[in-house]
Parts: sequence; structure tokens; C-alpha cells
Amino acid sequence: MIPVDNAHLPVFAATDPGASGKNNEDNYAVSAYIVSDSDPTPSIVAVVADGVGGHQAGEVASSIAVEVISQLIAESDAAHPLATLEGAFHRANQAIYSQATINPSNAGMSTTAACVWILGDQLYMASMGDSRIYLKRGDEFIQLSTDHTWVQEAIESGVLTRDQVRSHPNAHLIRRYLGSKQPAIPDFRINLPPDDSIGDAASNQGMNIVAGDYLLLCSDGLTDLVSDDEIQSALGRSPLEEALDNLIKLANARGGHDNITVIGIQVPDDKLFVAAPKKRNRFIVMLVIFSILVLALLGAWIYRMYFWESESINPTVAPGATMGISVPTTTDPMVSPTLPLPTSESTPGDSPTPIPSNAPSEDTPIPATYTPWPTSTSSP
Repeated sequence: MIPVDNAHLPVFAATDPGASGKNNEDNYAVSAYIVSDSDPTPSIVAVVADGVGGHQAGEVASSIAVEVISQLIAESDAAHPLATLEGAFHRANQAIYSQATINPSNAGMSTTAACVWILGDQLYMASMGDSRIYLKRGDEFIQLSTDHTWVQEAIESGVLTRDQVRSHPNAHLIRRYLGSKQPAIPDFRINLPPDDSIGDAASNQGMNIVAGDYLLLCSDGLTDLVSDDEIQSALGRSPLEEALDNLIKLANARGGHDNITVIGIQVPDDKLFVAAPKKRNRFIVMLVIFSILVLALLGAWIYRMYFWESESINPTVAPGATMGISVPTTTDPMVSPTLPLPTSESTPGDSPTPIPSNAPSEDTPIPATYTPWPTSTSSP
């Protein structure tokens, strides 16, 4: 794909170390593309990763995950989104594990990852761990991703209820993560209400996003302290940038015991999409063009064989006329200059800065780092 300066949808991202003064081990990236010179379908790739590890190893793991996943998607032709996502998660897993074995200070590091890939108006996503992906659509607020935690498995098996989860000692025991010796198993399920689901949850990949939708990616530093109802209310009550700022402030006001990272993507009410063309249709068009060219060449050959040569053997010249050949010329050949498409490097989220030893106390809040993503349309 080709990087572009402006995303086709309003995007805002922010990360905050939290109120506890701990090192920020979260990382994120947002990148905008078009598929190719011949296919201007717009694309947005957003990734959130929450690292785990001693010293600064968690920060390293999340940085590798964000960089590798973003890069692998950027290098694709967008023809097979799910295969590309799977390959990106596998490559990130291998890179993190390899770095952990090479450098003893990074031993045991790992990270969660949640990735959203929007192609035109189609949504593809994958996740591992407890970083979440939400969809706000009208009055509905849906957690599209599934937490890969011990408590989630306990809920699904009926051992625990959702009310018992927050205070459970195993609430943050992760079952899937990047950085394992074992192959990565990204989750491709998109959990929708039964009435909206195409079939099983994995079949919802490629679902259409519609005008008025909000997508939210976040680390558990937000969801541990702010409920789904509160997140939904914030997104519907304020502009996107202000809403995310308010959510971070609310989490910090309640203790801010962990790093907080959020990426919000909004679909304006009046937004029109450039739909991704179907590969099969493109193939048919090329086949038709090729067939027309073959028929044209065949017709020219038949004319030369049966008509042109016959006229050359028995020319008919009017009395007094002079036989000759007139070769038309043109002095103004048409040239269609192609201007290079402006590109920009896809830049993953800034690496978090460790909190110095003389970090401010809990009474002095650490400001969040807000990164508005340039868009081609103004935010509502």
C-alpha cells in the first residue's frame, strides 16, 4: 500500500502513563494509506499494544509489536486482509521472542495487541490479550474483541459472573500474548449481536462500518476503571478528541494504576466511502480488454491477408492520376504526465519515555500525550 498524509476518517489517539508514576509500557500506531496507484481505496491501520515485563522490557515488547504489525500490513497489497493480519501477528510474536532470548534484560517480555484495519468501508481486526476493540453504533455499544484472560474463560464456563470479575485476583492473567515460544494465535472473531451477525463471529470480518459509527481501541488501563456504559456516554456526548481526553482523566481520577492508551476512529454522518474493488471484477475487466485486443489483431491480420494484398496486386489508377503514398504525420504527440503521489512514512506511536526517579508524586498528575491524526475532513 502507499502511505498518505491524511486519513479518510477522523482519528485521534492518546497515551498516558497513569497516576501511579509507573513507566509507560503501552505503545500505539495509526497509519493511513491508499491501496495502490491504480486502486485509490483509502485505508487506516490502528494498533494498540500493552507490554508486560520487568525493567523496561514491556515497553520494548509493545514497541516491537506495533512496528512489525504496522509494517507488514503496509507492505501488503490488501488482497487478503486476514492472511496479512495473521502473518503480521506471527512475525511480531517471533520478533519479540527472539529479542527476549538475545538480550537477558528482556527475558520473559510479552505484550497484548489489538489491531483494526479499515479498507474503504470494510472492517478487519485481530487481537491477542485484553486490549479491547469497541464499536459504538447508534444506541448500541459492543465489545467486538474477546478478552484472552483466565477470568473470561471462567465466565464462559459459568465459574464466575461478570460482577465477580473486577475484584478477582486472576483478573489480569493473560492466556494469549505476543512473545511466546509457541506460534501466535490471533483472534479473528468480531462479536456482534445475533441480529447483526452474518454467522459465526469470524464470518463478520469485512463487515461494513456506517455513518455515525465510532471505533475505540484501548488498553486495560482504561477498562479496569471506566465502565462500558461510561465509555459509551462519553463518546456520544462530546467531540472525539474531547471524549477521549475525558475518559483518560476519569481513569486517572479513580487511581490511574496502569498506563492508559486510546485510539478513536469516527465515521461522520455525511461520509462517503470509496469501496474497495472486487478482485474478481478487476480480472473480468482485464480479460475483456485482452479479448478485444486479440480480436482487433486478428481482424487486422485477416484484412492484410485477403484485402490489402489483393489491392496491391491489381491496383486501379484513374487516367492521369499519379500513384503515391501519403504518410500522415503528427507533431504534437499526446503525453499524459503522471504526478507522483505524495507519500509519508508510516510512523508507529512514539516510544514511551520512562518515568525518571524523581517523578512527581501522585498529587502532581502527569499530563497525557495527545496525538491528533490529520484527516482529509473536519471533525464534526
